[in-house]
Amino acid sequence: MADRRSAGSRSIAIVGPYLSGKTTLLESLLSVTGATTRKGSIKEHNTIGDASAEARDRQMTVEVNSATVEYEGLRWNFLDCPGSIELAQETYNALIGVDAVVVVCEPVVDRVLNLSPLFNFLDEWEIPHLIFLNKMDRADVDFMQVLHALAAVSSRPLIPHQYPIGHGHKLKGFIDLVTEDAFQYHSGACADPIPFPEELQVEEKSARQEMLETLADFDDKLLEELLEDIPPPQDEILQDLKMELGADLIVPVFFGVAEEDYGVRPLMEALLREAPDPSATAERRGLNDADNQPIAQVLKTYYTPQGGKLSLVRVWQGQIEDGMTLNDVRVGGMYRLMGQQHQSVLRAGAGELVALARMDQVKTGDVLTAHAPAPDLPVARMIPQVYAKAIEADNRKDEVKLTSVLGKLLEEDPGLRWEQQGDTHEIVLWGQGDIHLQVALSRLQRKYNLPMTTHQPKIPYRESIRRTTSVHGRYKHQTGGHGQFGDVFLDIQPRERGAGFQFTQKIVGGVVPKQYIPGVEAGVRDYLARGPMGFPVVDIAVTLTNGSYHSVDSSEQAFKQAARIAMQEGMPRCKPVLLEPILNIKIAVPNDFTSKILRLVSGRRGQILGYDAKAAWSGWDEVVAQLPQAEMHDLIVELRSLTLGVGSFEWTYDHLQEVPERFTTQVLQAAWNTK
Repeated sequence: MADRRSAGSRSIAIVGPYLSGKTTLLESLLSVTGATTRKGSIKEHNTIGDASAEARDRQMTVEVNSATVEYEGLRWNFLDCPGSIELAQETYNALIGVDAVVVVCEPVVDRVLNLSPLFNFLDEWEIPHLIFLNKMDRADVDFMQVLHALAAVSSRPLIPHQYPIGHGHKLKGFIDLVTEDAFQYHSGACADPIPFPEELQVEEKSARQEMLETLADFDDKLLEELLEDIPPPQDEILQDLKMELGADLIVPVFFGVAEEDYGVRPLMEALLREAPDPSATAERRGLNDADNQPIAQVLKTYYTPQGGKLSLVRVWQGQIEDGMTLNDVRVGGMYRLMGQQHQSVLRAGAGELVALARMDQVKTGDVLTAHAPAPDLPVARMIPQVYAKAIEADNRKDEVKLTSVLGKLLEEDPGLRWEQQGDTHEIVLWGQGDIHLQVALSRLQRKYNLPMTTHQPKIPYRESIRRTTSVHGRYKHQTGGHGQFGDVFLDIQPRERGAGFQFTQKIVGGVVPKQYIPGVEAGVRDYLARGPMGFPVVDIAVTLTNGSYHSVDSSEQAFKQAARIAMQEGMPRCKPVLLEPILNIKIAVPNDFTSKILRLVSGRRGQILGYDAKAAWSGWDEVVAQLPQAEMHDLIVELRSLTLGVGSFEWTYDHLQEVPERFTTQVLQAAWNTK
């Protein structure tokens, strides 16, 4: 107990796919540790986690929820993280600041693949993690079959701590593979010791031997004991489990039914024994607390209706105090969180998760310190956004405050991005999918009273020409005083794709005075903003070859108008062609689905450039292709549908390409209908 108290705290994240039961597990953990007297229920909308309106509307975790409890002399900071792959950025940002992770999953073989991206992230960051197989009371559960499926998507070996007694609806309890004691479950209470079920002796011995042999891969002494048939002491096994988990070399596996509290106490006891202490986690992040200076990192930003901005931070070393100055910003309040409830505190030590108030200049990922310079701590990689909607305020008066509100929205959820399209003048909100953007739009309406209208973003088409022409443009306008006169001859030529616009002049003898030539170029450029098809014109060359002027009535403005008239007359003769943006895309999928993805890309007018094994992702391929932007809007939806929800892609703009003639009419008709 003395060692536990000296370590102070543990920070544990609870993660897993949608509907795996993460929030239910958190409620059970809070109950068995005595933090709550009554377990909340998702159906009754009274859980500590998922307390926001957006979460309860969808009955799913949509942002990181924090809960702090005291148990066995330690302060436990639990983070309930979103499970939807569309909200993965939120989860990854939080995971870099915890000591260990409990991965919750259902015992369904077909859904195990959903864990693959999460496992890859945890292993890339070397974050210790355990598995809790929830909902083990399902009728069709085959424990060993599920374990083998999990092992196939984990680069670290799995170590089951337990073996089930009974299965499905007849699940009665478990055998502890370390002590070989058997226990019977009781709903809402501790499991009782029972006699060892002799009918499971062969299966249990086999599972335990496999556990020991896996641990022996990392412990020469244990290996010698096994080779000499010497039973290893329990303390030695537990020490190996703690050391190997802390080094992210193994993945211990537990199981139960969180709704009934089955298996939750053994899980909590394992966290108590085996979860790394804060100093070990700080060391993994490259920190050395020799000077004991306060260092913290922002894992999550909240904007609350009452308290304003809150920055949830991990204290890496030293001690943070209310009122102290971090990064030249004074802490305006410090709180431990229990869902939506805030408990004011004066100080927090290494390993704790606390919320700092009024840190307006800091954002998620920032490292905070009382003394510059702050250490360079790693942050989770930004996941490229793949799904977009154009948004506009229902009330035009709200457009003034939209930009500032979008800034706050992106602080809360860095997985979002927004931009204002220069050509279409649309405000486009980017995210990871339709649910992601729905949550964001709900926040805009509820938190900031900004209801939005949405539609599919316009594609930034361009147009160019295939043919050369010469054209004459004259502008003559007579008024009561001085008139307006400009006269130009232009050559219009196509250029290579991507060459851009070029203007030159070949005036001889001053037929167009030098001071009027800039007006000609300005007139040409004005016209190019909207060509004969209605889109910006690119990749053409215009040459001023001749003209005439009037000594009194000519002006730069008159020549500008003459140039526009010439372009309006000449461009339709040049055989205009519609261009569309082509994107480079890299699609990551399990290799079982590669053939489906190749057909998906080809069916969307894409060009396959090749595919190969994805680096550091066992069993995954990366498909490289080029795809018209017009075919990208719902690509992520179909991609996830074909890959059990785990496929992803990245994209960059590459070039403009002619739209096939059979699609040009559709594009022009759609553009005309939206005017």
